[in-house]
Amino acid sequence: MIRRLPDHLVNKIAAGEVVERPASAVKELVENALDAGARAVTVDLRDGGAALIRVTDDGIGMTADELPLALERHATSKLASDEDLDAIATLGFRGEALAAICAVSRFTLTSRARAAAEGLRLAGEGGTVVQRLAVPGDPGTSVEVRDLFYNTPARLKFLKSPATELSASLRVVTQLALAHPHVHLRVANNARVALTAPLAADLR
Repeated sequence: MIRRLPDHLVNKIAAGEVVERPASAVKELVENALDAGARAVTVDLRDGGAALIRVTDDGIGMTADELPLALERHATSKLASDEDLDAIATLGFRGEALAAICAVSRFTLTSRARAAAEGLRLAGEGGTVVQRLAVPGDPGTSVEVRDLFYNTPARLKFLKSPATELSASLRVVTQLALAHPHVHLRVANNARVALTAPLAADLR
């Protein structure tokens, strides 16, 4: 019998295609920050990203109307028409990554648009928002991901050691830093700095 899958199961399956390990989530979240025009991006990890991934940026941020949409699959600010597909200049455009990451984690999203008086925080797990709060804060976005794959044990058991997962995330951030020398990127693991990529101007 052919049947339509429920949304939560569809999201879990999609997450497996987009997010294979903590480094996959780090890559997608840092790319989102870069696409948002960030000049500084901080990545905080715990246990190589298995316990915690927090990516904070000073980009343009999202409004209170936009932030909930970011949790929906195929919701994106980077495409508006068929013609846009021929002129993609961003790192991401499908609108899948954030929804996929949040579908397999306990998450907190906080964002404030530059023109907004306050920001919005959404918290939840498994892709479902359970808390919505107006919060103060600087413009930009913070995505906090805890207990990645907590609800997909088959994928959780394939994670490597924290050191191996950290190395994978550092490789991802290093590649992005080399391609974006105008952005300051910093990675810490278990509250210890693991990587700092200075602005190109700082190197002169």
